[in-house]
Amino acid sequence: MTVVDSRGPDPGNSRGGRSSGGDGPAGALLAELPGADALEDPGAGRGPSWLDGWLADGAARVVAWRRRLHRYPELSRAEHRTTAFLTDVLTDLGLRPRALPTGTGLVCDIGPGGGRTVALRADIDALPLSENTGLPYSSTVDGVAHACGHDAHTAVLLGVAAALAQAPALPGRVRLVFQPAEEVMPGGALDVLASGVLDGVDRIFGLHCDPRLPVGQVGTRVGPITSAADLLEVRFNSPGGHTSRPHLTGDLVHAMGTVITGLPTLLSRRIDPRTGTVLTWGAVHAGEAPNAIPQDGALTGTLRTADRDTWANLDPLVHELVDALLAPLGVGFDLKHRRGVPPVVNDPESTELFRAGISGGVGESALAGTPQSSGGEDFGWYLEHIPGSFARLGVHSGSGRVRDLHQPTFALDERALLVGVRVMVRTALLALER
Repeated sequence: MTVVDSRGPDPGNSRGGRSSGGDGPAGALLAELPGADALEDPGAGRGPSWLDGWLADGAARVVAWRRRLHRYPELSRAEHRTTAFLTDVLTDLGLRPRALPTGTGLVCDIGPGGGRTVALRADIDALPLSENTGLPYSSTVDGVAHACGHDAHTAVLLGVAAALAQAPALPGRVRLVFQPAEEVMPGGALDVLASGVLDGVDRIFGLHCDPRLPVGQVGTRVGPITSAADLLEVRFNSPGGHTSRPHLTGDLVHAMGTVITGLPTLLSRRIDPRTGTVLTWGAVHAGEAPNAIPQDGALTGTLRTADRDTWANLDPLVHELVDALLAPLGVGFDLKHRRGVPPVVNDPESTELFRAGISGGVGESALAGTPQSSGGEDFGWYLEHIPGSFARLGVHSGSGRVRDLHQPTFALDERALLVGVRVMVRTALLALER
């Protein structure tokens, strides 16, 4: 992959500039946002007054932050410029961000200590794919794009920071977590936990873009909202041989086919189907010549389950089943089962607070349900340690086809940014008061 060095035209890498004002990266982009100051705010007038006031003046700034992040995406654990930009913006807001020990990502506290602490999390990394949206602020980095909405999540949290910085008083502390490396397993959430960032935190909340929901709606769910996701790699070995004499060797390709079809079938008979456990192969590699049985080959795929207890017991079961399938075939194997992320399991009380934040910040009509996704999300690691909730932020404009996540054409309606700011601010305040 070739990464374009965009330091020249990147207006956000000057550590001495004003990141949140007219002279820094936000200001440079504001000139390119005609009408952004009139962006519709679906929750306008719902207060508190300091939040209404900031959004009336700062809506265009949130859009500018998001577009700057979109233009200069960075891959997992390489979010150095993104981290520098966030540091500049938060510092210019009068806040004191702290870099994570991993070198990318940061944490920033707002409000007094001594009482409750509520954490709000955004992920900051992008995906290794090329953008194909045609937007004027498309990615300038070859082969890297914000096709999952992390730029929006990050801009929302910056908006939350800016709004809370204007609050006359807070009933506790809000900890903003700008997390790196969500897109790689087992995820940057483990690095955040290892650094002690969540020590003393009472609850944590997060939002994720959902192109299936219209702007102005936020989907919530009690219990599991995402699934566990693991990586499987099976490497096969055989003496090899001539395809005219398969009886004299271990037929490696036949053995691979047996595992390709047999393992998902056996799992479906050994695991309760209500757990939503699914194995899907993504890559198959073996052989060169049509008349030679190869000596080695490999399968890789993802194993997902919606059930936390099932996830904990998958590793020994998969080994047992692969061994049983290959035992009569004379082909050896080496299985690597990389545990990925647990399901995100939303706490009932935290989800109730989220729903109250949604209805209070945007209105009752904003409340929506959401099904459990088979996708993985490392926010689940946080909920293994403290209660919290994860919700789906509607980003579809209401017209045109749905542009799905992780696709080169993914795009979102930027009115959703203002919904996200309102929902996260109101939820944090309610959680601190609770």
